Formats: sequence, structure tokens, C-alpha cells
Amino acid sequence: MQNSSTSKTIVFIHGLFMNPTSWEAWIKYYESKGYTCYAPAYPFHEGKPADLRNKLNGELGTLTFGQVINRLISFIDALPEKPILIGHSMGGLAVQKLIELDKGVAGICIDTAPPAGIFSFEWSFLKANLPTINPLKGNSVCMPTVKWYQYAFCNTMTLAETQIEFDKFVVPESRNIPRSSTKADGKIDFTKPHQPLLFIAGEKDNIIPASLNKKNFEAYKDKTSKRDFKVFSNRTHYICGQKNWEEVADYINNWITSSL
Repeated sequence: MQNSSTSKTIVFIHGLFMNPTSWEAWIKYYESKGYTCYAPAYPFHEGKPADLRNKLNGELGTLTFGQVINRLISFIDALPEKPILIGHSMGGLAVQKLIELDKGVAGICIDTAPPAGIFSFEWSFLKANLPTINPLKGNSVCMPTVKWYQYAFCNTMTLAETQIEFDKFVVPESRNIPRSSTKADGKIDFTKPHQPLLFIAGEKDNIIPASLNKKNFEAYKDKTSKRDFKVFSNRTHYICGQKNWEEVADYINNWITSSL
């Protein structure tokens, strides 16, 4: 599936427990490369992370992955050109879904959450995800602890280092986004031709193991569509904010240049 033109627009899509502030350094990087960059927020994710943590919005609790996708579609459809999509974690799955819907000229999925039907039995995946999707918690808003965040995101960092990142970026989250992503909302047609896709995995990612990213990548079946897979050593789920994140951004920029 070929592109008729090269887009100079990038839409960054954040993952769970994050909001657009997590992309600020990446936006500066890609703007310096000549791109016009946007980072739309999921519903109820707008604002300063500290403010969102201090005053939980009860409406957040019922937010689903499908509603997130609808918000992103509305945003993308209002842009002057079809964008390149870069997403992290649940944002990576959003990229997969949006590429399936032909809303981007290329998609980069970083430590992407798995689509419906793609699963891992690795202990770290189960341990990191169960506290959020716990059915006994109902529609309560999920506010993670620093200790959980260290295990799930920052497992090569000290607790003190993790606390700094937590304070800067972490926001409360809906349990129903990940729950619904494992059902119809998160289903991907892996047989459908698609625009170029790049999957990036962190070697030491606990919450989305590299093996799960590889399984997701390998699920695509159309031989005429471009897709690539890359593992970065010593990277965790915090790959986009971790030391030397620029190496990842450089790799993606070179891939975009060669793919479009």
C-alpha cells in the first residue's frame, strides 16, 4: 500500500496514565526536523498532571478505548493533511486502529498495548496490568502508586528517580480503556493491507514485554504492506522519557524518511 505524498504532520498519541505533556520533548525534536506536531489529549486528560491528580474527575471512570478513538478521529479529520502517527503504549494500539481506518500515512507503535486476542502469560505483564483492569474495582478512577509506576514503567530507575518522573507526568486513568481494548474496541483486522508500520519494543519492558510486541507485529499477514520491528536494549516502558530517548527518536525519523 503506497503513499502518494509525504506528510510533514505528526500526531503523537499518549498512553495510559499519561497526557500530552509526556510528548513535549519529542515535539521539540520533530519540530526541529521541519514537522508540524500535535499531541491531542484523551477525554478528561487535558491539563497539568498535578492538577488532574489532585482533583479526580469521576467521569473519567467510564471512558472506553472506543471513545478515545472517536476523539482522535475527529481531531485527525480536521487537519489539513493526513498525518504520521506516533503512539506509545495504549497510544500505540490507537495507532494500529487508526492505520486500519486509513487515518494516517504511516504508524509508529512504541511499546504498544496488545490488540484484542493478542496476549502474554509473562508474569511481569500480568503483575503490571491486573491492578488497573481489576474487575472488583468497578468504574472507579485508577490512581497509581509510585511503587507500581516504578515496576510497570521505570524498572531500571530508583524509586527516587521514578518519583520525579511521576510528579511531572502521571495522571489518573480509566480502568475501562484497557478493559474495552481487549474486546471489540481493540480488534484489528490483521489481513487488511495497511500503510507502513513500525513496532518498537523495550528489551526490559515489564508491562508490555518485547515478546508481546513481537507477537503483535507478527500477527499482520498482508505481504504487500511494509512493517518493521525493532528492539532497543536496556529500555523499559518509559522508553520515550528514559535516558537517551533521542536515539529512539532518531531511529524513527530515519525510518519515516526511508518509508514515505
